[in-house]
Amino acid sequence: MILINVFGLLLIALIIWWFWLYKPGEGSVGEGNIVITVENGIYQPSRLKVSAGQPTTLTFLRKDASPCAATVIFPDSELSEELPLNKAKAIVLPPMPPGEHPFTCQMQMYRGTLVVN
Repeated sequence: MILINVFGLLLIALIIWWFWLYKPGEGSVGEGNIVITVENGIYQPSRLKVSAGQPTTLTFLRKDASPCAATVIFPDSELSEELPLNKAKAIVLPPMPPGEHPFTCQMQMYRGTLVVN
């Protein structure tokens, strides 16, 4: 009985960490070409800093065979792109206004943010 309670507490701690405490990697596109890896249910890095008022090119490398990972959507730009498995795909985004702009998979399980300065 004690073992079950300990396992339950560990599982609760893992869930709290994953959904509320985990801080994903951050990158900056202005410093050169950055590759966003789509793997294990996350975009890595998932928080990207980009410059306002100029087009941005993001390169995605999908390693996850999940159908959810097959598409990336930029709702603020009304842009949707298919990501091939194990191949890099460059996506050119139009100039964006300053602020935070999300990008997700079609089911919104994979999540990322473009921070435009």
